[in-house]
Amino acid sequence: MSDPSVRSAIGRGSIPAVPEKPASSPEIPTAAGQRSDDPGTPLAELGWGPPFEAAFGNRPVEGAVPGRVARVDRGALTVLTRAGELRALVAAQLAHDPDPLQAPTVGDWVVLQDGVVTDVLPRRTAIVRGGAGSPETPQVLAANVDKVFVVCSLEGRFRARRLERLLVLAWQSGAAPVAVLTKADIAEDVAGAVEAAERLIGAGDVVAVSSISGVGMDAVCAFLEPCATVVLLGPSGAGKSTLANRLGRGAVDLATGDLRGDGKGRHTTIARELVRLPGGALLIDTPGLRALALFDADQAIGDAFGEIEELAAACRFSDCGHRSEPGCAVKEAIAAGILDAERYTSFEKLRREQRHLAARVDPRERAEERKRYKALEKLTRNLEKR
Repeated sequence: MSDPSVRSAIGRGSIPAVPEKPASSPEIPTAAGQRSDDPGTPLAELGWGPPFEAAFGNRPVEGAVPGRVARVDRGALTVLTRAGELRALVAAQLAHDPDPLQAPTVGDWVVLQDGVVTDVLPRRTAIVRGGAGSPETPQVLAANVDKVFVVCSLEGRFRARRLERLLVLAWQSGAAPVAVLTKADIAEDVAGAVEAAERLIGAGDVVAVSSISGVGMDAVCAFLEPCATVVLLGPSGAGKSTLANRLGRGAVDLATGDLRGDGKGRHTTIARELVRLPGGALLIDTPGLRALALFDADQAIGDAFGEIEELAAACRFSDCGHRSEPGCAVKEAIAAGILDAERYTSFEKLRREQRHLAARVDPRERAEERKRYKALEKLTRNLEKR
């Protein structure tokens, strides 16, 4: 798994840049940033802490102040500072960095000079996915989160494979995942879905909730700690914005809309946004994830499918492919009903995706992938001859 402290962000080019300006010495952002009427918030209440304080102290620039990114739009950033909310542009050297993991994203702590973002402080955690349409290019959905609410709807059939993929994304971030199963008021088998989710999440927590009736809301609120940041991840129509509005108790008003006849959402959330909840927690709502490509997630896949990794370690051969090799503990577990065959298939699919992604990026990995396929073809031919 990639080090979650590595700075990462939305791919370059999505935010217009401004030329660098000479440093001035205001104590707070002034005319260069468009200020709202927000009176400001103590930084600690926005999630500021010693790691960020130390990182900011290592960048002694006259007139610089820290702020937290609350929203990224195509034209500018919305940044929260101790002096209030402002709109800021991104300095040229940051916006044009060739690494797509360097631009600021929602949840980031940034350095501001004259209302211009000049640097991004190292992240504690980061939710990174493969870019839509370009999975070999990473995209950060949110940064510096403490918990990941993986939101899945219980309307219709419970989709375990979708939850698995989202949980890998959550584990990879370095934050603690919580499976939030919404629309419990219309579910046919809530207990069965909770039990299935508990098997998938391992050390994480599972909560079934209804944003309409209020069932399970107390359990969800128990995870919301003052000054801590929670992000909502899930597909369209899962009820993320409705859940956020319920948690906000009137202080949050995110757009929601009707679902199509197939139960899928209409993407009423169009941008990631950080908001403050009445109890002091911070929440990031995100647009629905349609196609979710994982990025550099080998370690996270191993963490999310820990029981398969343990079984694989017990195989007779260290390079067992779990197909027809003698002494394969994985195949024996499937035959005995200890390991669910569909879960193992999902594990293999995710591993295969990561190998293909690595092959697209690294020529050496591409050569290794060809060698693996040739070895598999040879094994298949030998078995057919028997």
